[in-house]
Amino acid sequence: MGYVAVKGGAEAIEASIERLKYERLRKGRTLDAGAVEAGMRALVDQVMSESSLYDEAMAALSIKQAEGSPEEAVFLMRAFRSTLPRSHYSLAIDSRAMRVERRISASFKDIPGGQILGASCDYTHRLIDSGLLEETDEESARWLSDYLRRDTGAVDQVGAGPAPMSAIDYVRSLGLLKARPADDAEPKDVTKRAIEFPASRSERLQILARGQTGAVTALGYAALRGYGATLHPTVGELRVGRVAVYAPNPFASAGAGSDGDAAKDSYYVGEIRITAVETLVPVPIRRGLGRTEIEFELGFGLSFGQNETKAIAMSLLDQCLESGDKRSAVQDEEFVLLHVDSVEATGFISHLKLPHYVTFQSKLDSVRRARGAG
Repeated sequence: MGYVAVKGGAEAIEASIERLKYERLRKGRTLDAGAVEAGMRALVDQVMSESSLYDEAMAALSIKQAEGSPEEAVFLMRAFRSTLPRSHYSLAIDSRAMRVERRISASFKDIPGGQILGASCDYTHRLIDSGLLEETDEESARWLSDYLRRDTGAVDQVGAGPAPMSAIDYVRSLGLLKARPADDAEPKDVTKRAIEFPASRSERLQILARGQTGAVTALGYAALRGYGATLHPTVGELRVGRVAVYAPNPFASAGAGSDGDAAKDSYYVGEIRITAVETLVPVPIRRGLGRTEIEFELGFGLSFGQNETKAIAMSLLDQCLESGDKRSAVQDEEFVLLHVDSVEATGFISHLKLPHYVTFQSKLDSVRRARGAG
């Protein structure tokens, strides 16, 4: 009997997988992974962020295989990531040294270097453009050629040159930003060892950075509505751009690069696009004689690609968790960090679809006995 059940189950599973392929192909058109990479930039960036793997082509392929389901695409990317060798850790990147494509501040109108609006949906009318139904590759190529001819060099020269003083540096120079002790402790890698509480800030930031965009946004929204920070925070500076990634030279002698420029003796790996956000959170400080003053604390968020809403929400949660006050859910690191992971949440909820015949029958027996005794 058991053998027949196993055999029948295997046949049903094969049929289910075949039906899944049919559903993907039933309209007679194949979605090109290159088209996904070219035309679904936001989704590709989201999948790379939540899977902790910066690979645009592989993210596009996972989206195609998952039929556009972000959580399934992230699951595929995480599984693929687990097969890759981990040879080196890169040097820490400096988000302020990025080649800026977009740089805005909600705190100051005039910032050193000026506001750079860059590419964003923030300034659009948010109306569906039915003309896109007739868009062709030839028309797109002509528009692109005309745009590049009109703005020769502008695309590559945005944000070139030394980084200007940031809005955060300006607030800090006024003595209005709460001082934090420097922490140069070796970061812990949450992908190689299970998290333990209390968590270090490096662990918290890693989990938030790879957290599900919707979950991080929802909890950040809760914090904004008063379940965490009680006063209205302001984005000090938001930057989108590309940063260089370096890996340390494994053959370098001990002490090499100790002059502060570790990249001198390192290998250039490439560059990645990131979104970095520094948020100013006003915090009331009680002084003597019933007097209350305001000072600012800093929240930081960073995400692969252009993923601004998530990075801002992450910066709010960073400040909430750094406070150490557990009076609200978004300030409780166990609650936040254990509930924002896409694969963990999707997997645990999806496991409810698996057979629970024995446990459910046991519950039914308990109910029957209780009712019979009554």
